[in-house]
Amino acid sequence: MFLLPGGKLEPGETPLEAARREVSEEVALDVAAADLRLLGEFAAPAANEPGRSVVSTVYAADLPGEPVRSGEIAELRWSSLATPEEDLAPLLRDHVVPALTGSPSPAAGS
Repeated sequence: MFLLPGGKLEPGETPLEAARREVSEEVALDVAAADLRLLGEFAAPAANEPGRSVVSTVYAADLPGEPVRSGEIAELRWSSLATPEEDLAPLLRDHVVPALTGSPSPAAGS
């Protein structure tokens, strides 16, 4: 299952600061705070914790370079927004891709 770079907030950290830190830690990119655009706050079933859900503040940005897989990441790949892969995490599949493409979220009908 493929997920976005991300994780939990550190004490005293804002969602924007956490987004920058997680992108740096997980894919070795330094994204400036001014380059991050708030995409939204979404809730979805957790991809790797059955019976749990996640609430995530998601940002979008033009990347300042090519992402590099860190030790935390098993595999890194790009997925087309027009034809997203089947193995995307629910948050990504049901909320992030629709928000990026302007299409209705499948979760909106539930």
